[in-house]
Amino acid sequence: MVGLFWIAEGDVYVGAKPTGMAPGVRLTPEGVMGLGDGQSVLHLWEDVRALTLADVPMKSFMRQAGKAGGVALETVMNLVLPERPLRAGEAPPAMTLHVETHDGDHRLTAYAAAASGYSETEAGLSGALLSRLTEGAATMSTTLAAMSDWGRTEGGSPRGAERERLLRQWADQGN
Repeated sequence: MVGLFWIAEGDVYVGAKPTGMAPGVRLTPEGVMGLGDGQSVLHLWEDVRALTLADVPMKSFMRQAGKAGGVALETVMNLVLPERPLRAGEAPPAMTLHVETHDGDHRLTAYAAAASGYSETEAGLSGALLSRLTEGAATMSTTLAAMSDWGRTEGGSPRGAERERLLRQWADQGN
């Protein structure tokens, strides 16, 4: 995970990589692909004028404390009531990717990959990178290729400073 992007095996997703019918957004060389129940669509890059994110869960002390408190409560409940049925996990927070095309604004939903939210810096850099992808075919292909290449060679999520460095580097592709 780098910023608001999940990059695995060369695939680039906005938010978490979806499974099953869960909503998600994949960025491909062809365009912006909505995945999951009710949003299976492909917006070709040549039609995309702007990409903006809304509802991005931001990192906060309360969010981090709440997550830690939830884990602690779950641990205590498992110790006290080990035979209770397993509770289905809550869905992660959802984000909305606005895809502006010549025929209007299309909304795609993706789950956030960061359980405790995103830092302001990473959210801002990710937004700048999304804007950069709409600047033309050469910029988009160079940037997506760099992100995909990183995903094929790296394992796991880098630390905060490295994530920010990568986002800045990718946003500068083609300059």
